Amino acid sequence: MSKIFTAAALDHYSVPELRTLFRQAQLDLVASEAETPERRDALASMENISRAIAKRTASTPTI
Repeated sequence: MSKIFTAAALDHYSVPELRTLFRQAQLDLVASEAETPERRDALASMENISRAIAKRTASTPTI
């Protein structure tokens, strides 16, 4: 992957697409060497994607 997905960029993806991106970031993490920019980017992307999924799947309070 070698690119960080930002919150703004992730706004355009559906939950299934986000899950696919998360899986790809996981694979990139596994393939990366410790303490490399690729590993840092994969971790950052996973965190951002995880937040985007949580934001979309969070239950909204009812009044």
